[in-house]
Amino acid sequence: MRAKRPYGLKRPKIRQSWHKYNLYNLAQAEAPNTNTRTFFQQKWSAKSAARAYHGETVKEKQWQRMFRRRIRSVVPMDHNQLARSDGYEQAEGRGSGLEPHPDNKPRPFPKTPYMNMTFAPLERRLDTAIFRAMFASSTRQARQFVVHGDVKVNGKKMIYPGYLLNPGDMFQVEPERVMFATGAPKDAQQRSAGRKVRRKSQASATKSQDALPSDTEPVTPIKDPPPTSTADEPSSDGTKETLQSLLSQAKNLLTTPSSASNLSGKRKQDLRTFQRLLKRTLSRSRNQSIFPQKDTTLTDSLDAQLQELTQKLNLNPAPPAEEKIDPRDLSPETLTPENSSLLRKALAEARENPIDATKPYATPWRPRPYMSAFAFIPRYLEVHHRICSAVYLRHPVARPGLGEVPTPFGNDTNGLSFNWYLRRR
Repeated sequence: MRAKRPYGLKRPKIRQSWHKYNLYNLAQAEAPNTNTRTFFQQKWSAKSAARAYHGETVKEKQWQRMFRRRIRSVVPMDHNQLARSDGYEQAEGRGSGLEPHPDNKPRPFPKTPYMNMTFAPLERRLDTAIFRAMFASSTRQARQFVVHGDVKVNGKKMIYPGYLLNPGDMFQVEPERVMFATGAPKDAQQRSAGRKVRRKSQASATKSQDALPSDTEPVTPIKDPPPTSTADEPSSDGTKETLQSLLSQAKNLLTTPSSASNLSGKRKQDLRTFQRLLKRTLSRSRNQSIFPQKDTTLTDSLDAQLQELTQKLNLNPAPPAEEKIDPRDLSPETLTPENSSLLRKALAEARENPIDATKPYATPWRPRPYMSAFAFIPRYLEVHHRICSAVYLRHPVARPGLGEVPTPFGNDTNGLSFNWYLRRR
């Protein structure tokens, strides 16, 4: 059976997604016409549109059990005014027609959008919190991350997308999954380069598998390999090919039915641990240089790298600043201080964001298209993007002029939805 399209253009539904069709539907959304509809029809259409965005993967009966008619709200008060006065000014001259000074008149608070908090219980769900923290491009993708075991809550793996977070809970997503979700996709040339790298690694793994004797089981080291220091030791292509062949060999042992049936559970667990260690080692030592020549060494200092590139490009350093030299006398092979600083900056960026054809996203990493329209963090989350973790601080509340639940619908649509579920409680 063919799956339904979540982003339709004929009958648009706004979803929790960064898709370009969803952004188009969001820009074209208009308030429904209520002149020719009954109150029941208005409530049903509002509920249908709101539920397509809030908890589209949650069943209706499950949401009806989660619905609460009590709405959390707060009223901010001026602490400076409370500290200055104990209330006697309001009682002074009462009944005598005394008018307060215009500067002391209480300012009217803006209206509190209580109805925008209709779907506040759904913000506690783990998949929704991952999407709100910008760790996934859609709620469906966030559910996939949770089910595949890439999410931890308070340090423990959580595989249930409907887990309800409590205030103070910290959840963390694997950084590679976040970079894949929020990064730009590969183009045709980058996908072709990735396929070539995978074919090369598979060919080397096949050769190493054929070189092993058939009657003995290949010995796989279980201990953690020593960390490779890219600052002191050069990273050669042979070392990378060896690590990739070991990784492919361990994968073949786990995926081949004939060999997997002969392995014990403890042996499979050790092989999976060894796979993770190899991937971690490869991610640290892969593509740390700009130029892909085999004789290019990796140095710790950017100044040493700059000096090395200057020697290879046959560039002459610029004369000191004290000497007055006509710029026209400088040859094209002279490295000026401005170019030197630009080259040093390029080296730093290349080390932090290298080009890697084996990654599932475009490298160097850049944000996903159409991402800026959805790039915001709610107040009830504290997000640290460097380690891909966030803390659920508190439950969302309504305050004057602001409802902390992000919603593309107005107060009228959410109010009709609230009345629809309020009638069925």
